[in-house]
Amino acid sequence: MSRTSGNDSATSTTATPTSAPVAKKVPFERTHHGHTFIDDYEWMREKESPEVIAHLEAENAWTSAQTAHLEGLQNSIFTEIKTRIKETDMSVPNRRGDYWYFSRTKAGLDYGISVRIPISESDDWTPPEVGEEPLSGEEVVFDSNIAAEGQEFFSLGSFSLSDDGSRLLYGVDTTGDERYTLRVRDLITGDDLADTIDGTFAGASLDPSGRYVFYTTVDDAWRPEKVWRHVVGTDSSDDVCIFHEPDERFFVGSGFSRSGRMMFVVTGSKTTTGYWAIGADDLEAEPQEIWPRVDGVEYNVEHAVIGGEDRFLITHNRNRADFDLVDVPVADPTAPGRDVIVTESGAGTDGELRIDDLRIEDVDAFADFIVLSYRRGGFARVGIIRLGDSSSPFGPLQELPFGRETGSLYVGNNPEFEQASIRLHFTSMSTPAVIYSHRVADGTDTVLKRQPVLGSVDLDDYTETLLWAKAADGTDIPISVVCRRDLHRFDASAASATDGSGDGADETNGGVASAKGEPAPLLLYGYGSYEASMDPYFSVSRLSLLDRGVVFAIAHVRGGGEMGRHWYDQGKTTAKKNTFTDFIDVARHLIDTGWTSPDRLVASGGSAGGLLMGAIANMAPELFAGISAEVPFVDALTSILMPELPLTVIEWEEWGDPLHDPEVYEYMRSYSPYENVTEAAYPQILAVTSLNDTRVLYVEPAKWVARLREVGANALLKTEMVAGHGGASGRYDAWKEIAFEYAWILDVLGRSDIEIEA
Repeated sequence: MSRTSGNDSATSTTATPTSAPVAKKVPFERTHHGHTFIDDYEWMREKESPEVIAHLEAENAWTSAQTAHLEGLQNSIFTEIKTRIKETDMSVPNRRGDYWYFSRTKAGLDYGISVRIPISESDDWTPPEVGEEPLSGEEVVFDSNIAAEGQEFFSLGSFSLSDDGSRLLYGVDTTGDERYTLRVRDLITGDDLADTIDGTFAGASLDPSGRYVFYTTVDDAWRPEKVWRHVVGTDSSDDVCIFHEPDERFFVGSGFSRSGRMMFVVTGSKTTTGYWAIGADDLEAEPQEIWPRVDGVEYNVEHAVIGGEDRFLITHNRNRADFDLVDVPVADPTAPGRDVIVTESGAGTDGELRIDDLRIEDVDAFADFIVLSYRRGGFARVGIIRLGDSSSPFGPLQELPFGRETGSLYVGNNPEFEQASIRLHFTSMSTPAVIYSHRVADGTDTVLKRQPVLGSVDLDDYTETLLWAKAADGTDIPISVVCRRDLHRFDASAASATDGSGDGADETNGGVASAKGEPAPLLLYGYGSYEASMDPYFSVSRLSLLDRGVVFAIAHVRGGGEMGRHWYDQGKTTAKKNTFTDFIDVARHLIDTGWTSPDRLVASGGSAGGLLMGAIANMAPELFAGISAEVPFVDALTSILMPELPLTVIEWEEWGDPLHDPEVYEYMRSYSPYENVTEAAYPQILAVTSLNDTRVLYVEPAKWVARLREVGANALLKTEMVAGHGGASGRYDAWKEIAFEYAWILDVLGRSDIEIEA
């Protein structure tokens, strides 16, 4: 779930307010396509205005006063989270060059410490066992706690090493506005070099030799537009711009292939991609375009060596919406490509793996095999293709089995090209993350780490299932559900959780897994934008809800990517309302089948999911007791009409272009939450935001709450005054934010007086 963005220290008012802030009205006319909208609260956009800051602080004071009775519960939830998480912990070491790299967290410290140990001569790619005590030869690479000293906010936006481990490039943001200052550290001496590059975007990289830095800068609308080359040891004023993207629809970035032989420059809009390559043997050469950029064609490129020849592996949607995978020669990438995926039965499947069933998402190339990440039946899956010679380059796609009905399998961090095994991650709603190594040659799996859950938690106390709701247009909408076993009993066989289609469900009840017993309090989460898949995942903090009798569910609504590209296409631009109606239909399904009731149902979503929250508040307020909206995109039409705002133009391919298209304007005007607030009995609403957020500006929830309060809604606004889109940066502050949100949710659900054992 998205984190809330509250912090009690944000309130500067000492006196306890006795009434909610009443924002002044300053009528502002916005006219487009013959329609005029009077916006009374647009004055809040002046971020530097003392009056605006005073209003936000007054809102914080009111929120603090209204939630003061929950302070004990917040503290309890924070303690539960802290007790269940292993504060002093270690990651599984990853091999890179001559070292094993891993990170440590220590009790009482907010941030991780990156460390390494040298690889021994007898090393067989088995990671060393790491305990709480330092290993022999262990050295600190970077301690974020030291770097964050004296800062209210701290975030690393780049962390890149040279192959020999002698240099580290890192980027730091101390305000939350996602502008990073780059430094280069000599890891032999431990000292930073004189190199300093200000105002960069995230994702800078050091070339394998450690001589060059490649980084991105943004334009006035905060769009990444230029890629620069910096020579380590020189002044940043001498840096060379190697690529400029003038089209405002496109972001630009860069990075190196796993093989280290290629540096890629990538441009991407919501519907179109372009790739340029530079050989690592001559990084001062001009970038060369791989495929001509064509509107509507998306593709990704990975470098591979197949049969001794340099090849590009390209996933693309030229011919199939859910993407194909081909390989082409690096020397002539526009030459006809070879299809990579051989349709054949794979491990863990009941039958043939058909390309038509796969939404291909990514490909990772290694010396002897390639790894494919894709979606099948709604779940994230991983397959292996072994490499042969030039006459028979590709073996069959072998899908790695789940071993269970629900869950998500992902490719982990695998930095070395010559690896004989791959690092994988598995998780589900009731299964803490498992990290394991899969040896490709013989198919053996070795568990490297299981996410520790401390305290009195018994994981057998929790159960999960996959439900299906019927949308108004007949579409089956998947719902992931987790709860305590002693809370609900349901017929899991009645829901088709294996093929992701809903077609195999028990015909006696139409595939509905009905809950037995009294309706339970339920938290329903949703997102539904940008083809982002909200896969089932385990959460330690969520246990504080489950143990208080709350059911947690994810509505996999259209606009996301869970069911393939069509799922996204049916929830964007002028089909966006499907996202909202899907969520409402899921809520009704959960009510109609006995899982919950309107007075026991809270909805939650953040960012674009906050737009979803605002829309369903207007469209079906009677279904919800409360709505929690984190950094919510609730003044969508105003923002998308302003190309001068950060990131607006690139968003036109996601939402449509209301500035130039009157039909899009009318469509967005019909659902934009702020403009559609009406005289209605709204559920309780909590909106959280951050003053320095550059993705969804604080002004959107501030205006929304003012308008909601104008029609009598019980709406609260909480603003983190030093943070960005992701909320607080330190882990302890982040846990406090979660505790605040959960305490509010439990209060709305009538479960705030329940004490549990952590």
